[in-house]
Amino acid sequence: QVQLVESGGGLVQAGGSLRLSCAASGRTAGSRGLGWFRQAPGKEREFVAGISWTGLSTGYVDSVKGRFTISRDNAKNTVYLQMNSLKPEDTAVYCCAAARINGGVAKDEALYDYWGQGTQVTVSS
Repeated sequence: QVQLVESGGGLVQAGGSLRLSCAASGRTAGSRGLGWFRQAPGKEREFVAGISWTGLSTGYVDSVKGRFTISRDNAKNTVYLQMNSLKPEDTAVYCCAAARINGGVAKDEALYDYWGQGTQVTVSS
């Protein structure tokens, strides 16, 4: 079992920044790939960013490349999502998830088997 708890969401103006955190606990939390997904109202959940268990491999959806950065601190079992130059279209509930793989970056949500409850990010224009 892996438990995931997100924090750091909120309301920000367009062009601003937020940093999301996700604390993972459980016996295998530190050896799994981790990812961030988001779901906007009326839309399907989409992959945003992922990171391998070593932190050496990362991947992003095209719409956030150059603006978002995923990182992890394995000593703290925490994954972060630094979001800069936020746009209104980034508004969504952001969830972190733990993959069932440890190598590489999992972009398919079917590869994730533990999910946090999510944190709301709202970007005003």
